[in-house]
Amino acid sequence: MRHLVEGRKLNRTSSHRKAMFSNMAVSILDKERITTTLPKAKEVRKVVERLITYGKKGDLHAIRMAERRIKDKTILKKLFDDIAPGYKDRVGGYTRIIKLGERKGDNASMSIIELTGRGNPDPVKKGKKKNKAKKIPAAKAPAEKKLNEAEKETAVKEVAETAEEKKDEAAS
Repeated sequence: MRHLVEGRKLNRTSSHRKAMFSNMAVSILDKERITTTLPKAKEVRKVVERLITYGKKGDLHAIRMAERRIKDKTILKKLFDDIAPGYKDRVGGYTRIIKLGERKGDNASMSIIELTGRGNPDPVKKGKKKNKAKKIPAAKAPAEKKLNEAEKETAVKEVAETAEEKKDEAAS
């Protein structure tokens, strides 16, 4: 019976699940955004939110509890020094899940899970992607003439003269 047993198995053993969630939590804390399947995102959200709560407490016991999941010392330091102080006024809801649609190969529902309030740009813009023009490197770009002050003045005079000629032709 599954009475009061929560969490998804995700077709993995318990040790594999624990390692996967630890790795995903480290990736979220490091990159502040990852793309994964929706069920995994919903499960890893619990781990990440608990880690940030440990970071907000900041005492020795909280550090040791977070260290059970996060083996990388730099990410652990980032959690306690950078990420957690940013959420000191927030009671929960440190992550956001954005649904992306289905993956092409196996039709799995995909999503982005990210930390909220960290200055993230808009994650998903719906609609067609615009083709961006390729930038020409500076070495291959056509050389622009650098005009000194005297050349600039003569160029301005020439433009003014041609404009006056066009007005005269239009008037006659």
